[in-house]
Amino acid sequence: MDADVTLRVNGTGHQLAVDTRTTVLDLLREHLDLTGAKKGCDHGQCGACTVLVDGRRVNACLLLAVACDGAEVTTIEGLDHPLQDLFVAHDAFQCGYCTPGQICSAVGMLDEPGTDQLDGDAIRENMSGNLCRCGAYPNIVTAIAEAHG
Repeated sequence: MDADVTLRVNGTGHQLAVDTRTTVLDLLREHLDLTGAKKGCDHGQCGACTVLVDGRRVNACLLLAVACDGAEVTTIEGLDHPLQDLFVAHDAFQCGYCTPGQICSAVGMLDEPGTDQLDGDAIRENMSGNLCRCGAYPNIVTAIAEAHG
């Protein structure tokens, strides 16, 4: 069964008829050709699909598009944040597969209440839902710490 979904993605309004089982990740990738958010585990365990919905970080593979009717979705393609340059400056990626999700998650985390006092351990804990197969964690934490500043 199809349902109409209206949302803003990276500042642009969209009205789409989608199957009610369509996830936000599949809507982004298959309907809007925004492939920055990656399909990793498809079970919400790796964080490769992380995007921001109304400013909050979410696993797009677990969230149904119909549940986001009227929401603002920001993907890596629509993000303009100093953290992106810091990932490059600190070599916080290797293969790059997890990088969009890492960055979206970190940007969301930096805006969450209670994250005004972040040290390395707190950053690692708050980012624990985003996995990196290459092991670039030390550089990711350094980039986030500098963005937190």
